[in-house]
Amino acid sequence: MPEIAYYQDSFVDLHAKVVPIQERAHQFGDGIYEVIRVYQGRLFMMQDHLQRLQRSADAIDLELPYSLEEIESICKQGLERSELMDAEIYLQISRGIYTRQHYYPDPPCAAFAMTIKQARVIPDEKRIKGVNVMTMEDERWKNCYIKSLNLLPNVMAKQKALQNGCEEAIFQEAGTVKEGSSSNLFAVKAGILYTYPALKGILHGITRKVVLELANELDIPVEETAFSIDFLYDADELFLTSTNMEIMPIRQVDEHILSAERPYSDKLIEQFQKLI
Repeated sequence: MPEIAYYQDSFVDLHAKVVPIQERAHQFGDGIYEVIRVYQGRLFMMQDHLQRLQRSADAIDLELPYSLEEIESICKQGLERSELMDAEIYLQISRGIYTRQHYYPDPPCAAFAMTIKQARVIPDEKRIKGVNVMTMEDERWKNCYIKSLNLLPNVMAKQKALQNGCEEAIFQEAGTVKEGSSSNLFAVKAGILYTYPALKGILHGITRKVVLELANELDIPVEETAFSIDFLYDADELFLTSTNMEIMPIRQVDEHILSAERPYSDKLIEQFQKLI
């Protein structure tokens, strides 16, 4: 099954050298992106992803080169070409190709790119076992709700976590826990589900939103509130959410090992699997 790529107005070979040196995506990180999961040939939470794409574009004064309906159509065309039933679609929109200067191109010349690949699948045994994470000082900018291409702090945090035998880095700022380098974070304490509120300082994850909806269906109380590292260490259960990981239990955070009993995480994972 082929991997699909799209640049500007046409489908291209995934390995084709199509991006000029003066593309603002790689000169400035001047752009936004989305990652969409496909289950059994169906685009999961597509409208939510498109709306978040629009919010990110609006936040950086970027005029999308296509309407949201046209972007959805391009995704569906690519998915049909790929013949993949379980896939990941990556969308990237930059401010375009222009002489290297800091102010915006005039007239606007946004560039659209897309790839479609076989979905990465998390082994069942990994989800059952859970993953190790480590806390790290948050050195990112203050507008993390924008799904920006500027991910260097996230990349460096993820690499440091890997070098320390961990799956993820958990960002904290002045003792307040926020989210992972590429995931949202949830804690369970005394039967209540806690997560950092959807403010500017974190990414408003689509899977995060789904989990909150599932918790409501399961009558699990939710508190969207900031909490401390000590609260994190003392939690009954912890898990990460993202498009790729879906819902991933945490086995250990820093030196603190959590119980292998995860009744709330397991309920949410089961409900999520039913949904998809």
